[in-house]
Amino acid sequence: MFDLDKIVADEVEVNDLEEVVMGLIINSGQARSLAYTALKQAKQGDFTTAKATMEQSRIALSEAHRVQTQLIESDEGEGKMKVSLVLVHAQDHLMTSMLARELVAELIELHEKVQ
Repeated sequence: MFDLDKIVADEVEVNDLEEVVMGLIINSGQARSLAYTALKQAKQGDFTTAKATMEQSRIALSEAHRVQTQLIESDEGEGKMKVSLVLVHAQDHLMTSMLARELVAELIELHEKVQ
């Protein structure tokens, strides 16, 4: 685990920030991957498994969102956090994963209604 106070302090450890960023990327990527797996399951008519997979996706996304929230809170809107291209990339992963989950949930619902 990481220490956010250490990350936002002047003596930022690059490795600590990289760990946080990788956590965002990994968890959000896992959430997106699980959502698309759930969509495939729904297309095959397996809605029970699709819903369970979407729950796994939700859990992964919640973890990524929790880390993002901690980063935002620790920055306190004061620009304490050193912003890097890789941090922006992690944020992009998170936002696209959130959008993918929302759209996949709608598509699963539509598949269920059609069947």
